[in-house]
Amino acid sequence: MCGIVGYVGPQQALDVVVEGLRRLEYRGYDSAGVALVTADGLATDKRAGKLANLDKALAENPPPPATSGIGHTRWATHGAPNDVNAHPHLSRGGEVALVHNGIIENFAELRDELERSGTELVSETDTEVAAHLLQRAYDALPAGQGRLAEAMREVCRRLEGAFTLVAVHRDEPDTVVGARRNSPLVAGVGTAEFFLASDVAAFIAHTREALELGEDQVVEIDRERGITVTGFDGRPAQAREYHVDWDASAAEKGGYAWFMLKEIAEQPAAVADTLRGRLTDGGEIVLDEVRLSDEDLRDVDKIFVIACGTAYHAGLVAKYAIEHWTRIPCEVELASEFRYRAPVLTRSTLVVAISQSGETMDTLQAIRHARGQRARVLSICNTNGSTMPRESDAVLYTRAGPEIAVASTKGYLTQLAACYLVGLYLARVRGVMYGDEVSAIVEQLRRTPRLIERTLARMDAVRALGRDLATAPTVLFLGRHVGYPVALEGALKLKELAYIHAEGFAGGELKHGPIALIDDGTPVVVVVPSPRGRNVLHGKVVSNIQEVRARGARMIVVAEDGDTAVEPYADEVIRVPQVPTLLAPLVTSVPLQVLACAIADARGNDVDQPRNLAKSVTVE
Repeated sequence: MCGIVGYVGPQQALDVVVEGLRRLEYRGYDSAGVALVTADGLATDKRAGKLANLDKALAENPPPPATSGIGHTRWATHGAPNDVNAHPHLSRGGEVALVHNGIIENFAELRDELERSGTELVSETDTEVAAHLLQRAYDALPAGQGRLAEAMREVCRRLEGAFTLVAVHRDEPDTVVGARRNSPLVAGVGTAEFFLASDVAAFIAHTREALELGEDQVVEIDRERGITVTGFDGRPAQAREYHVDWDASAAEKGGYAWFMLKEIAEQPAAVADTLRGRLTDGGEIVLDEVRLSDEDLRDVDKIFVIACGTAYHAGLVAKYAIEHWTRIPCEVELASEFRYRAPVLTRSTLVVAISQSGETMDTLQAIRHARGQRARVLSICNTNGSTMPRESDAVLYTRAGPEIAVASTKGYLTQLAACYLVGLYLARVRGVMYGDEVSAIVEQLRRTPRLIERTLARMDAVRALGRDLATAPTVLFLGRHVGYPVALEGALKLKELAYIHAEGFAGGELKHGPIALIDDGTPVVVVVPSPRGRNVLHGKVVSNIQEVRARGARMIVVAEDGDTAVEPYADEVIRVPQVPTLLAPLVTSVPLQVLACAIADARGNDVDQPRNLAKSVTVE
């Protein structure tokens, strides 16, 4: 979850590292710190709170010049978010500085060992343990090239859990060493300069050439010797080279007040990019990245969709579409619960795993459980070079570009689009839909980016409504069919951003308890299905609206153009373009994103970096 940056090269390391941390602050903002290898030894500074606190401290007390260094922005796990627990952590003599993402599960045992040998630990973190162990291993090795890397390998062989470690040593001013196990780390290759980071966003302003590091690998970046990759066992290892297909401007706000607003506005283009090249003029689906044969897919007799948070809500929508189009039973599971209930998996089970980052630890562990049971795994992911695609049988990249705001918007819509592609592809391969049926839906999908754009053009009234609802203590969301996951996502966005109590309910469950929450003036947002094609469903939701309105609720209705049946019962109507029912979440989700953002902004909250959250959850 934390953000890590390492640099070796001709530039001032402080500038490069702090710039990288700024681009990674979405990964954690409980504290931030840097360590530089200067002519006088290690120079460090670290501060609790957001990166601005560290910026201020560095401006008041600038460190000496340095051309190598490391930095860290933290999402706290072990220990409170304060100056002492902030990273980097130093070894006892101050020779080693180390930053860490993840959890070292056997840290208590290692801490006891260090304390018995006389080492005094000053923080509550598991990270400090690794710093002391690294120094101890370094001191026991003979002098020479690669000494810090060898010490890192020795330490990593003793650690249990999921971790990324990046370290520098006072006596090796031109070297930075990193290691990874079940936690993200990428290397950047520039001109006579090298980078390590949790995400390519940290160094995209300097290079777009990257190395995808594998599991249990140690990487050494050295100004003279370049990049060396080995396994924890010391044997040479391979890292996959790849080119990042977006530039630094994609990770800038571009004139918007918040990254989230920019990413909401980018959704038409993002969905178009997800679909581009995958829909032929003849109405076919082309998924070249899906490395499963048609025979493999015809053998599938059950599908599990696993995900967390917003991606889970995309999976709930996918269930409706996949079952409707393929007639294959489909279950949607929270990845954090999946492996603990011993799900029944066989070689004929397809597990579809969804994650924006490709590093979500709960989902990654669920994938490993599924593959251990011989199930086939298809990952839907946005991040090239991440762990989930490497450990899956197939991958479908969403191509959404960098998503910096913690609350997902364009990541979510592109996951929906990818799920639709998977469902249609399965239906075609299995022969359960005629070609003209698939072609008709393909044509409808082609139109959705324009419809999302039209939806965004109507959001002034939603933003005004958001300002009006800023003092509401609670907001409820209702939906049926695919509108139910949209209601859940709308409630989640409001909780994430505005810190308001919000809940999403299936409309049919209203009378089974939740209606007791309704009081005079309680805002209730209802996602209304199209009256075209599923009129019974539409009528049921209109009845739900009447039931809630009779209890004094303030009715806010999301309905498609031309649906006049809702108008007598709504206090506000948010209009969206007409879209077929199964594809409707691509447009009905958008006003709920804008509403949550507007409410949070009106309440004075940090929209991009909501409290207690981080973008990528890389610990269980």
